[in-house]
Amino acid sequence: MNQVLNQQTDTLERLPVMESFYTLQGEGAHTGKAAYFIRLGGCDVGCHWCDVKESWDVNAHPRYTIDELVDGALQYPGRMAVITGGEPLMHDLSGLTQALQNAGFQTNIETSGVYPVTGRWDWICFSPKKFKEPNPDIFSKANELKAIIYNKSDFAFAESFVASLQPHCKLFLQPEWSRSNEMLPLIVEYVKQHPQWQVSLQTHKFMDIP
Repeated sequence: MNQVLNQQTDTLERLPVMESFYTLQGEGAHTGKAAYFIRLGGCDVGCHWCDVKESWDVNAHPRYTIDELVDGALQYPGRMAVITGGEPLMHDLSGLTQALQNAGFQTNIETSGVYPVTGRWDWICFSPKKFKEPNPDIFSKANELKAIIYNKSDFAFAESFVASLQPHCKLFLQPEWSRSNEMLPLIVEYVKQHPQWQVSLQTHKFMDIP
């Protein structure tokens, strides 16, 4: 009985949401799949090249209940929900992921891993950043490592995590968008020499979709 009451109470929790939208996943292992994105507000990682800096202020965004977020996702036929940010693990995501899974959604997250993992996830994309050290909790749970390549030193940074990850974790190198022309040829050559890695591109930007 208490468990049922707790689940009901969780749906009343409010989370800060910068935006939510239905599109295609543009990056990583699920590229090209239909997905409902929920971009949560709040981030203290501080990537200088971040393309959604407006998400950083946790208090700058309206708050929605879990029921409202799930209802929004149910308006579309796709059943993959991607929780992103900002840094979504600044928030306890247990209630949100439980409700999404109860509604039939696959739950994916994109995170820098600097906070302990909360929530029930079908897929965890771990995208570490130099600006803040990840919490070790992420290493055993990540399904995908997506390293953003902004300069040449980022290859070594990406490699520094591999030994801590599970053997099944997929490894991706993705050029930072503003540096793609310079970094992509280097990534291609690196993957040819280190075939355990794959190239990830921001295909949604090439398609000019959200």
